[in-house]
Amino acid sequence: METTRKVTILCIAAWCLLLTGCTSFGPATVERDRFDYTSTIAESWKRQMLLNIVKIRYGDAPIFLEVASIINQYQTQTVVNAALGWSFPPAANNQQIGVAGSFIDRPTITYNPLTGEKLARNLMTPVKPGTVMSMVEGGYPIDLVFRILVHSVNGIQNQFGGSSRMRRADPDFYPLLEKLRLNQVSGAVALRVKKLEDGDAMMMVFLKRVDKEVETTAKEVRRMLGLKESGGEFRVVYGSTASDDQEIALLTRSIMEILSDISSTVEVPAEHVADQRVIPTMEPEGEGIKGPMIRILCSKERPDDSFVAFFYRDHWFWVDDRDYQSKKLFSFLMFGMTLTETGGKEGAPIMTISTGG
Repeated sequence: METTRKVTILCIAAWCLLLTGCTSFGPATVERDRFDYTSTIAESWKRQMLLNIVKIRYGDAPIFLEVASIINQYQTQTVVNAALGWSFPPAANNQQIGVAGSFIDRPTITYNPLTGEKLARNLMTPVKPGTVMSMVEGGYPIDLVFRILVHSVNGIQNQFGGSSRMRRADPDFYPLLEKLRLNQVSGAVALRVKKLEDGDAMMMVFLKRVDKEVETTAKEVRRMLGLKESGGEFRVVYGSTASDDQEIALLTRSIMEILSDISSTVEVPAEHVADQRVIPTMEPEGEGIKGPMIRILCSKERPDDSFVAFFYRDHWFWVDDRDYQSKKLFSFLMFGMTLTETGGKEGAPIMTISTGG
């Protein structure tokens, strides 16, 4: 009787363990893996962007490594065995039960370095004027967008911090941005696509029926850009100068030029400047839109409150988490890179998780 009871208990235990081993744990991994990978990729993307800005500051070549795919495979295996034996006399009986299990987490991450033709397309090709204006239409401040993405508007030059051709902005550039921003805030400027015989054209429209101050500002914008005074809509094209008084020519920047301009205001150690490892930091022309777009600081010690930080040449370069303006512009820069890619249609990083038990 005692032997039968023990056998029954062993069978029930083995059956319970077997059921536990066959239970799927896939759904429980989705939330954890999805957000863990998302957070890690986002953080590495920020650090890669910061590193490349600093490397350009030191005359080093940037390198971008894309996460092409993420494949995570889980494998579980449970083996349950039980054995019961007895002999005479009864005192010699024995029972055995064994459990063996294994858990394997096998992530496979694929990286694609940005090189060759793809590098030239994505980093060296100027941003399309349509993309610039779409960002304005999407709600980004036009003065901020033009300050970062545009070299000139109808020949009025923006400042540029790239070491190869560093220059200050023309006297009319910042007043022009201020007036364009006023028109944008008032709703007096709109964009639309117009069908033409040779294709679609992006049009900037100065709306009528606005108050006196906005109307005066719109007239001043047209005067500064050399546009037709009575015109209501103007073609937006790529170029350094307009072909007539009904065009707004945007000479846009490439991603490489954007990064070079931002890198010119990165703080660097005084000894690096003295050793001619890097040129002096470009002095800002003022505050706000005239000042550094992103304040990237430098210190020997690791910062204790950073939005993003990276260790390079025995120093920490970082963006302060309490500097909201720099954080916002840093995120804008990363978002802008995704919109300005000029390559073919390629899928986003793929995460495949096999959770079969």
